[in-house]
Amino acid sequence: MLNTKLVSWALGLFAGVTFIVCVIYGLVTPQSLHMHEFLEQILPAFKWLTWWGFLLGLIESFLYGVYAGLVFCPIYNALHRRFGA
Repeated sequence: MLNTKLVSWALGLFAGVTFIVCVIYGLVTPQSLHMHEFLEQILPAFKWLTWWGFLLGLIESFLYGVYAGLVFCPIYNALHRRFGA
């Protein structure tokens, strides 16, 4: 059985760190290799290379990870109770 709180925090932090890595990648690579268009499409109100955009993107990424944990854990736990060993 998975702990929903633990998994949600872990996925939220993972998504936040991944967002930071994507921004750093975008800063050190040529513009043709950037993913800023993709980030602007999946993160509402995100704007590339602004402090407000970075902070908002980080918060949204964290919340997407938390959402994934909140949805995944109950499904996994229900299936584990039903079909687990």
